[in-house]
Amino acid sequence: MLPSLYIALRFIHFTALMVLLGSTISCSLLAPQAFKPVLIRRLKWLWQSAVWMTMLSAVMLLCAQAGMMGSGWSDAVNPQVWLAVLGTRFGSVWLWQILLGVVTVAVLLLKPRTLQSMLLILAAAQLILLAGVGHAAMREGFVGGLQRLNHAVHLLSAGWWAGGLLPLLMCMRMAKKPRWRGAAITAMMRFSRYGHLAVAAVLLSGVVNSLMILGWSLPLDSDYVRFLLMKVVFVAVMVIIALYNRYFLVPRFNRAQAATKQFIQLTWLEVILSVAVILAVSIFATWEPY
Repeated sequence: MLPSLYIALRFIHFTALMVLLGSTISCSLLAPQAFKPVLIRRLKWLWQSAVWMTMLSAVMLLCAQAGMMGSGWSDAVNPQVWLAVLGTRFGSVWLWQILLGVVTVAVLLLKPRTLQSMLLILAAAQLILLAGVGHAAMREGFVGGLQRLNHAVHLLSAGWWAGGLLPLLMCMRMAKKPRWRGAAITAMMRFSRYGHLAVAAVLLSGVVNSLMILGWSLPLDSDYVRFLLMKVVFVAVMVIIALYNRYFLVPRFNRAQAATKQFIQLTWLEVILSVAVILAVSIFATWEPY
């Protein structure tokens, strides 16, 4: 039961961080200045929920790890076992993850003028920290540093891409309103333009990450490899959808209403696939590669 809870919490934590990163990038960097307050309000439920889920899941992950490291549920709430976990490599990284989660909630409650920018930085920092645990931390020295750097790029670019899909759908919805049509289209075009970089970074860093973990071998009898290949298929379909949307449907928006409807439907499919990818990673990243 605890391992299943741990996987579920990993899924929630990764998803919340990516949603927070994608939302804040859209609101603070991609939206035109006059459109920013409007988009922030429309997405308020999304990024506020992500902030709380990030912090709570980080704390609960520590408890779940303590339970698995100890003797079960009783040790999951045992402060002495928590301290033992915090003394491990995982714990030393996770302590900062929890602290940043608490700081993120504090920033949300204080509501500074630069709220979105600060949330963006904090979400990015927490995603970067995640590169310090798991298989990305399997190597030491210079090569280990490169592996963690590559994984950090992978997480950030994935958060930028997948986390930006719901704001993209919100912009599509707001583009129907004459008052915000121009600004919403500008935000969407910026997401599309710079999203190419995110997709390329996801693919390149993903290949490098797999090579650094598995080498050139691909043991198909390994559950890790099977789930990894499933992830690859999901991501490949997402790339195809993104390219089809951008280069086939978008040029037809003004000529065919059906193109807009299909764009929205396929983007929702992309959202579902991104959730499936995060779930798959949350599962197989807890397994040994061989």
